[in-house]
Amino acid sequence: MANTIISVNNLVKHYGQFQAVKGISFDVFEGEIFGLLGPNGAGKSTTLEIIETLREKTSGTVTVDGYDLDKQPQAIKNIIGVQLQTSGYYPGLNLLQLIELFCGLYNRDVDPMVLLDMVNLKDKAKSKVKELSGGQRQRFSVATTLINDPRIIFLDEPTTGLDPQARRSLWELISKIRDRGTTVIITTHYMDEAEYLCDRVAIIDAGKIIGLDTPDKMIDNLVASGFERPKEMKMANLEDVFIHLTGHSLRED
Repeated sequence: MANTIISVNNLVKHYGQFQAVKGISFDVFEGEIFGLLGPNGAGKSTTLEIIETLREKTSGTVTVDGYDLDKQPQAIKNIIGVQLQTSGYYPGLNLLQLIELFCGLYNRDVDPMVLLDMVNLKDKAKSKVKELSGGQRQRFSVATTLINDPRIIFLDEPTTGLDPQARRSLWELISKIRDRGTTVIITTHYMDEAEYLCDRVAIIDAGKIIGLDTPDKMIDNLVASGFERPKEMKMANLEDVFIHLTGHSLRED
């Protein structure tokens, strides 16, 4: 049985009279990719931001790798990596300089070129973030979460707006990060992405968890309930056709 690295118990978050999170509980196991799924406004991002120590909770308990969120928030910050949006980077610095800056902030000694090579951006070391394609920006954003050698990384809709090749390239990167032993928490609106990447998923709606299991188990349970698709699925989809015709190698503008 895998060790529990994040434990959330009866988490509640109110904004005035509005209840964004309504007493949810779940565990995340060490070394897994765990997905938080749900429609806009369901409470996914609020839940993540509370675990990341970025937002205060109303009540409940959160433990991250044995650290209590209420008593040891700085210890939690030291072991997690949080994906930044593009707007969070200094526009005048290139990728090499940005990594060196973050290394200084984290007091870490990391070879920037090794990190850039890991996310297939070594040839873009002297480029600024604004000069990168969408997929390249997202890969760099993921790279910055790894600078402090975190035990856990949080990725909030990392492939939104990317073309199919860039999406699949990022899937491969996320899987590679998990294979290194890092626990990954991800939110996404793409169900194919969650099915491909996630070991387990929690589906949140209106501030409550309404389902939690492996994607395969959830699908099997739905089929067992008598559910049938209105249209028979083929062995491939249009995205597979696109990738097959354009090639699996990453090409970005």
